[in-house]
Amino acid sequence: MINTKILIGSPINQEPVILKEFLLSLANLKTDTMEIHYYFIDDNQDEESSRLLRHFAKWKNNVAILSAKEDSIYIRTDLTHFWNDTLIWKVARFKDMLIEQAKFEAFDYLFLIDSDLLLHPDTLHTLIAANKEIVSEVFWTAWQEGTIPYPQVWLTDEYTHWRQADDGVITDEEKQVQTEAFIQQLQTPGVYEVGGLGACTLISRKALLAGVHFSKIKNLSFWGEDRHFCVRAVALGLDLHVDTHLPAYHIYRSSDLKGIPTFKEKCQYVHSELPIYPEKAENHQIRLSMIVKNEEGRYLQTMLKKVKPFIDEAVIIDDASTDQTISIFLQELKGVPIKLVKNASSQFANEVELRKQQWLEATNGFLGWVLNLDADEWFEESFIDYIDDFVKQDTIDLYCFRLYDMWDEDHYREDEYWQAHFLYRPFLARVDSTFQPVWKETPQHCGRFPENIFQLTHSLSTIRVKHLGWAKEKDRLEKYERYKLLDPNSLYGNEKQYESILDKNPRVMRWEET
Repeated sequence: MINTKILIGSPINQEPVILKEFLLSLANLKTDTMEIHYYFIDDNQDEESSRLLRHFAKWKNNVAILSAKEDSIYIRTDLTHFWNDTLIWKVARFKDMLIEQAKFEAFDYLFLIDSDLLLHPDTLHTLIAANKEIVSEVFWTAWQEGTIPYPQVWLTDEYTHWRQADDGVITDEEKQVQTEAFIQQLQTPGVYEVGGLGACTLISRKALLAGVHFSKIKNLSFWGEDRHFCVRAVALGLDLHVDTHLPAYHIYRSSDLKGIPTFKEKCQYVHSELPIYPEKAENHQIRLSMIVKNEEGRYLQTMLKKVKPFIDEAVIIDDASTDQTISIFLQELKGVPIKLVKNASSQFANEVELRKQQWLEATNGFLGWVLNLDADEWFEESFIDYIDDFVKQDTIDLYCFRLYDMWDEDHYREDEYWQAHFLYRPFLARVDSTFQPVWKETPQHCGRFPENIFQLTHSLSTIRVKHLGWAKEKDRLEKYERYKLLDPNSLYGNEKQYESILDKNPRVMRWEET
């Protein structure tokens, strides 16, 4: 039987006590005949919530975590939740990222769910069985404390539970009659067409490819990203539905916590606790630091597969990519928290400023090890046997390795102008707040680490680094043209080396793994 491939996606800014219950709810979903992947956008203000996501990633397979903490703060009280335009459209961006990832990895469905909901274990099976392009599971909320609970779905406009008459005239009495009929209908198990929905929604691949997304429709004044999603979906010819067989439980305020045991007992949850795993001491953690731009179709996937087994998190500077580079990161580093910093325009023409940005993002508030690699570099296979010895000691703070410029998959170049592998270069550093970086202030060839990095106690390793950036003729020609454009007078590099890039028969040596 071919499994249905589903991406469960959620932007998360949540209190730990609620998030723990949400994650347990996901773990209790019945997913036989399904291939489940998870994609969490970590926008938490509480580090304990981020920690819970990491533990879930160790418990379950195929979990991607993107760290996206921003300055805007979401405030919730027992009375209500406070939203503003900045928060609304930030969440819209997050949801659109989930849509793009689902499209990129060819999922059959994207299940978008808010992190304050608990689900019946049969929810996914029931929603799929509805056989609709866009369908939400209903849940009920007293939007103001002490009021009657209402559903998260509606019939028209922003949140209207009646349909406007064709002539535009409808009495208050008729509005009340239609509202009561709509509410009564939703309390009867079934699948019904609606005009708006959100928060617990299964979206088919057909709908994803049709162009649904959450960004603002500029000539629509409705408030809230779900309204814009729904209007756009219907305009694209997609109907919206709600399933009412297995209502979710909404933890809207702290008083709703007391209802959790009853809901879980009714649903017969199998998993009752979120496993807690030991985490490395902070100064033993390894943070991958990278600058990338348009790496799709090159070496990025191979590189990430090789580095994933020994890193704890990643900080990525995306220098204005226009392809699927970031989607590849999220696909290959599932289970690894990722912080993404996106540059609106490329900064590579002034590399030193880009490297300063990379250093700041990689080291800010971090006491572990920073591993600085490019997307076309990786260590030889024996590296993984030594990594624990490198990071679990207290005397060395910098490790240096030799880098080999590969001229094809199996050979590296070695001649008058290509001798990078004769030198040891820094790749792995442990830096504390007392280190003050000093940079080589050149727009090209400034170095990936600060110029004064060797102030740290350092060691040389015999393990080698393969650099595949020169391994294809097409890449060599592109680099040649870039260097001639950015350094036409060879102020920062060697003119003869630049010209040697075009050599037709360079001297190469065979690479042998050690």
